[in-house]
Amino acid sequence: MIKLYNTLSRTIEEFDPLNPPKAGMYACGPTVYDYTHIGHVRKYINDDILRRILEYCGFDVTHVMNITDVGHLSSDGDEGEDKLEKGAKKFGKTPLDVARFFEKDFWDNLDQVNIKRPTVVCRATEHIEDQIALIEQLQERGYTYQTKGAVYFDVSKFGDYEKLSGQKLSEKEIGVRDDVVVDSEKRNPADFALWFFTIGRFAAHALHWSSPWGEGFPGWHIECSAMSMKYLGLSFDIHTGGIDHIPVHHTNEIAQSEGATGVPFVKYWVHHAFLNIGEEKMSKSKGNMYHLSDFANKKYLPLAFRYLTFQTHYRTEMNFTWEALDGAQRALDKLYSLASSLPEANGRSAEKFEAKFFEAVELDLDMPKAISIMWGMLRSNEEDAKKATTLSRMDQILGLSIFDQAQELVNIPQSVLDLVEEREMYRRNKMFAKSDELRSKIEKLGYVLKDSREGAKILRKV
Repeated sequence: MIKLYNTLSRTIEEFDPLNPPKAGMYACGPTVYDYTHIGHVRKYINDDILRRILEYCGFDVTHVMNITDVGHLSSDGDEGEDKLEKGAKKFGKTPLDVARFFEKDFWDNLDQVNIKRPTVVCRATEHIEDQIALIEQLQERGYTYQTKGAVYFDVSKFGDYEKLSGQKLSEKEIGVRDDVVVDSEKRNPADFALWFFTIGRFAAHALHWSSPWGEGFPGWHIECSAMSMKYLGLSFDIHTGGIDHIPVHHTNEIAQSEGATGVPFVKYWVHHAFLNIGEEKMSKSKGNMYHLSDFANKKYLPLAFRYLTFQTHYRTEMNFTWEALDGAQRALDKLYSLASSLPEANGRSAEKFEAKFFEAVELDLDMPKAISIMWGMLRSNEEDAKKATTLSRMDQILGLSIFDQAQELVNIPQSVLDLVEEREMYRRNKMFAKSDELRSKIEKLGYVLKDSREGAKILRKV
């Protein structure tokens, strides 16, 4: 029985999908204008855990993710420069060239940490007609107004605007900086753009389309509503995102979606906490924005970062340090080494440990507890074959490629196996000096020998 913390109700609720066994899940995807950092990766690892446990429990998951390649301004509140235009200037490319380049970087990062690809990937620029159609619905229902610069959603017309954030409109501070360009014709500070016109500050905007209101491009918020409802229906089960999306982006998604359809938009809202660097916010200005490529340069496995994320609950801020990553790498090395020494799984599991592990994951994705249970099982007196079966089932959620990596430890070149056999001959004949000499040679080649009555077992060093 899966239970999730629902931001909308502010309680942990039993997961009861709208159309079981189907489960619709929408994940806010990246704005592809720069390299993917580890804060992004952490969020998608946690989405991946959610999808994996849903599938393990028998749900038929349709996982939809958007790719924002137009319309996301530097402020979530519709101020500043389009991030894709900004990226185009920075890298000397067209906005779409920038988008495709960094979209590839995004998928490369997710592949390195074994994140399953979404069932549906949808780009904002390829769904302009869907967004225009949704704006037209809102216009028909009286939620929009037009200024010289944009078509806006009037939040005063939507009666329950604050239900997700719990933040009163009077508490919102939008467009308060002196250097922010604000449309003086906006009726309410929280009103948000559905469609920008390519005039004024956006006259040179590279990406633009025709619409019933004039030439322009969509606002950021409208894309998620249009695409999620296209692929998952007017109402669907789960919407994920970072906690920074709660007060503006997701609040606006609810308003425009429910304003257009008149039915509830999303049943469960799942939000992930931030990743900090040494207890400081990650930012380019501080020089502490890390990427998976930084780990490879220091010889860490990308999967060590995946393992590291399991040590902090998804609703708790994660504090990244190099010491913590080093500890995660050592733990992962130990896990692979232990798995390499296990016999083949026999189909029978360590039932007590397996049950506790899945209970932990099903209770709001409690990965720190799940990892603790896994290690408890490996240290227990359970039969090794049962450990292998249980660990294999656990890895369907963990996604650490445990037995594939373990197999790499036991795939030994024939030339090294010949040295082991020669050393065994010296051991049997009590020629220990020669035996020790060969042991040293084998270890220098990157292998570890473990002697037993049945003979020597050899593994790659981890």
